Amino acid sequence: MNNMEEITIHTQEINLDQLLKWAGIVETGGQAKSLVADGLITINGALITERRKRVRPGDILAIKGIGRYKIVQE
Repeated sequence: MNNMEEITIHTQEINLDQLLKWAGIVETGGQAKSLVADGLITINGALITERRKRVRPGDILAIKGIGRYKIVQE
């Protein structure tokens, strides 16, 4: 299994599409939308179908072909 990186956020929660841009995983909201539409993203093992899904510290974000990330709060 690949190593898990941490993504630090400064709030209690953040929208998935904002998080992906914040972390530099995607450059645009359209790219985030494509990852979700293609069924490539899970949070805590659950398939994500909406790009505005709320992500919180402690969540495990997995993107098929890209990586696994643990969300932590600063």
